[in-house]
Amino acid sequence: MNLSEAKLMANEYMMHTYTPYDVLFVKGEGSYLYDDNNKSYLDLFSGIAVNNLGNCHNSLVKAITNQAKTLMHVSNLYYSEPALKTAQALVEVSKMDKVFFCNSGTEANEGALKLARLYGQPKNKQKVVSAINSFHGRTFGGLSLTGQTKYHQGFQPIVPGITYTSFNDIAALKRDLTTDTAALFLECVQGEGGVRPATQEYLETARKLCDDLDILLIFDEVQTGIGRTGEFLAYQVYGIKPDIITLAKGLGGGLPFGAILANKKAAVFSPGTHASTFGGNPVAAAAANVVISEVSQAKFLTEVKEKATLFDDLLNKPHPLIKEVRGLGLMLGIELSIPANLVVKEALKEGVVVGTAGENVLRLLPPLTITKKEIEKGVELIFKALSRF
Repeated sequence: MNLSEAKLMANEYMMHTYTPYDVLFVKGEGSYLYDDNNKSYLDLFSGIAVNNLGNCHNSLVKAITNQAKTLMHVSNLYYSEPALKTAQALVEVSKMDKVFFCNSGTEANEGALKLARLYGQPKNKQKVVSAINSFHGRTFGGLSLTGQTKYHQGFQPIVPGITYTSFNDIAALKRDLTTDTAALFLECVQGEGGVRPATQEYLETARKLCDDLDILLIFDEVQTGIGRTGEFLAYQVYGIKPDIITLAKGLGGGLPFGAILANKKAAVFSPGTHASTFGGNPVAAAAANVVISEVSQAKFLTEVKEKATLFDDLLNKPHPLIKEVRGLGLMLGIELSIPANLVVKEALKEGVVVGTAGENVLRLLPPLTITKKEIEKGVELIFKALSRF
């Protein structure tokens, strides 16, 4: 199949929910993707923070292949060794108490929302607060938690009982968290909202207010989790532990896999209150177990921090189109004075894959396994793309 054929088939058979760029990727290896003409592209986007171990990592491929030959699926009405081993590994590395497996970030946030309502209902606490400019998914609960009205258009009425507070605004937080609040949803770094890290003081205040008012503090770590920030989870960067953490993206190493982690207080699901047909699927769980094992190593995370410093040093150079470089670890945003989408297109011509986070922010989410030479090359290609304007 070539690009022309792919575009025709997409137009004929697929719902038009995406506007793909003019490239057909057919192969991936390490930090590189290859199109139908065998042109190579340095991947600085990782399928939106999914391929944290790069494309087709050997240990991942081996684990997936072996498990697919053994047992591809069994429902959660029975025990499954891959899911149990992954549950143990994830609970231990996260320092949480219990886990529920699902398939995606939005499903994880839906489940966390249900936990919040279950926790709050006996206490007459039903309100849930999330942040303006947040993003928590496309299903109805995740969509309703998302503090961006553009995503709500056409889908009203959204889930009731959800309100929004200004991100990094302590005064607003103190005003908006009340005695009838069941949970506060936050991202440690707002991804779709422009790659905006939370301040230390903001998260510390959030934790204290939640403790004082008996509110569950929920961190959406779908994008920040699994080593992306230089620690296994972003909460560990800040030293502020939430009651619930939602995960997906990088957890499955390229396969659909999500999780809800909770402490004992918040783990209020009981039989019949929640379920997932594919949650904890043996093949996806086997992949996740490899990811957890690789990424949680101290040496691996130290190298992520070093690579983040290199990116920061290379990007923070005066440029007429760059207004600010921000982020945490290997989750970087470059705020531009021109539409970021235009730069993405030019970057593809130069052979580098980057993304956007809003209208004017170029977003970098490279594989955590990227080498320092590849980082230098990637930044050079980004500046070449910018020189076209």
